[in-house]
Amino acid sequence: MSAQLALFYVFAALAAGSALAMVLSLRNTVAAALFLVISMISLGAVYVLLEAYLIAVLQIMVYAGAIVVLFVFVVMLLNLRQDEFPPLRQGLVKAVGVGLALLALVKFLVVLPAALPADVAVLPEGYGGYRQVGTDLFTRYVLAFEATSLLLLGALVGAVVLAKRRLDG
Repeated sequence: MSAQLALFYVFAALAAGSALAMVLSLRNTVAAALFLVISMISLGAVYVLLEAYLIAVLQIMVYAGAIVVLFVFVVMLLNLRQDEFPPLRQGLVKAVGVGLALLALVKFLVVLPAALPADVAVLPEGYGGYRQVGTDLFTRYVLAFEATSLLLLGALVGAVVLAKRRLDG
């Protein structure tokens, strides 16, 4: 096993483990947001190992940075207390989580290696780089890009209208 493959497994396990911890930490939303940061940074490291550097930088900047900060602001603004959550059966949740983790481990160690092809696909030169992404974004996917920008503009206008109504009324 090469060092790159070992690091891939380490970061993939860290991402999956922190995602599972995020789901199981229902009572503490700030801890769940921090587990989300760990998961997103681990996924960024996986992208670096796959030599998709642009996707890795975007993953860490957008998701681990901006989205998690937004989550933490929402959590702090909502000011939810622990007694507002319905009671959980902690034993059942942990048992289901451990069972699913063991099932996934068996699948990754037994089923998937037998189904994977022996030869590795070769990607074209510049695949996943900023030039290729920019060219594709503004040529092949320009309609989707513009539709997304209009959707975000509409959401921004709606948020301003709702905030103005709240301040006026």
